[in-house]
Amino acid sequence: MNMNATPDPLDTLDDATAAAAFRRLVRHLRHRHDAQNIDLMGLAGFCRNCLSDWIIDAGAPLDKAAARALIHGMPFDAWKASFQTEATPEQLARMEASMKLNAPGH
Repeated sequence: MNMNATPDPLDTLDDATAAAAFRRLVRHLRHRHDAQNIDLMGLAGFCRNCLSDWIIDAGAPLDKAAARALIHGMPFDAWKASFQTEATPEQLARMEASMKLNAPGH
């Protein structure tokens, strides 16, 4: 959401271009299993699970499990068992601090 009076140039992207960039981002994250969700949250305040929520918020007719499978490229439980590591206290602290920087409605 743009809180300024001036239009956001991002809104000038056509939907096909925006969708292609989104799909490239998701495929990149599917390839980079070493980029842990907790680290993404600690650095950028969002992760694969956030993308799953956002596609539902945008109108995708999916439940949470189906949306996560779409983003992760496999059922979330399988991805978690194969790739997710235990979060350290430091990672959790970075995530908490980073999430405080997110815009309302993250």
